[in-house]
Amino acid sequence: MKKTIFVLLFVMSLVALPLAASCSSPAPAGTEATAPASGSTSIDKPADNKVYELSYSVFFPPVHKNAILAQKFSDEINKRTNGRVKITVFAGGTLTKADKVYDGVVNGLSDMGMSVVSYTKGRFPASELVELPHGYLNGWVATMVANDFYNEFKPKEFDDVHVLYFHAHGPSVLLTVNKPVRKLEDLKGMVIRSTGIGADIVSALGGKGYGAAQNEAYDLMSKNTIDGSYTPREVLDGWKQAEIVKYVTECTDVGSTANMYVIINKNKWNSLPADIQNVFTQVSKEWIEKHGMAWTNYDISGINFFKTFEGREVINLSAEESSRWVKATEPLIAANLKDVTAKGLPADQYEKFLIGKAGEYATKSPSDEAIIEYNRTEFGK
Repeated sequence: MKKTIFVLLFVMSLVALPLAASCSSPAPAGTEATAPASGSTSIDKPADNKVYELSYSVFFPPVHKNAILAQKFSDEINKRTNGRVKITVFAGGTLTKADKVYDGVVNGLSDMGMSVVSYTKGRFPASELVELPHGYLNGWVATMVANDFYNEFKPKEFDDVHVLYFHAHGPSVLLTVNKPVRKLEDLKGMVIRSTGIGADIVSALGGKGYGAAQNEAYDLMSKNTIDGSYTPREVLDGWKQAEIVKYVTECTDVGSTANMYVIINKNKWNSLPADIQNVFTQVSKEWIEKHGMAWTNYDISGINFFKTFEGREVINLSAEESSRWVKATEPLIAANLKDVTAKGLPADQYEKFLIGKAGEYATKSPSDEAIIEYNRTEFGK
């Protein structure tokens, strides 16, 4: 009996061994999900549940598309981080004024900021060259060029912040309240709001520059403190200046742009986990196109809005007159390049790159119809 039991146990053990071995061997690849490695993190399963609250200073008024895009950017960051980042947008310069945005970010008055490089003229010598007349077809082209320029040269002037992206408006034109400007001589002695490179252009054309941010222009013109503004068509709609401006002189051959930055405090950036930084980087890339499309749509809608008012006139310079304006601005362009070179920067290389990129993107620009449709989808109008 004992011998029989022993034989039965021995046979059962032989059967059990291969069964045990098959149970302990790894499953074929692709048939079973593997457990995540210890310590790994992702947006879906973060290493911690900390919520990062950031403030964002924007000088555009809340109803402006660039302020709306700032809010959409903030909402998208919140969505893609599953609520781990909450950004409060302070539009209309309510947190820091337009010319104080950059220092505000550096010093921690706000965590993020959007403003214009030429509002603090001389601080960003390389990036200010983007604003020179380079034949920018529209805001989409200028926006693409501004980002390519920074990514190509990474000027050190932005080293005390982390840059997210840039955007820029279409070529500037001349807006005047009471007096039409049809030729260079008409501009002599007129006081024109302008900033940065724009102010240099106004002076070269015979006018007198008046430094003021865009959110001051309406009030200054309505009180006749100034005669007009050198600015993109966008302000006619975006800032409702068509309500007081009577004349638009289309001087796009000397039309400069304004290079605008979106930045974040460097210490704040460094405090963010890598997965959240990746979200910021990806969303920033997507928002470049959105701003470019918004700017170009404003060029279109600005003139259309302007024409809804009685007694308004769009003045198109003749080819001969336009060439006079171009010739008048050539010395200032040379002077700007000389100043930047004197700072030890490769101004000629910058200029060659900018002109080339402006021409390249002009051939790639979306049609007006595509831009209008895009904005209708994005903004509902």
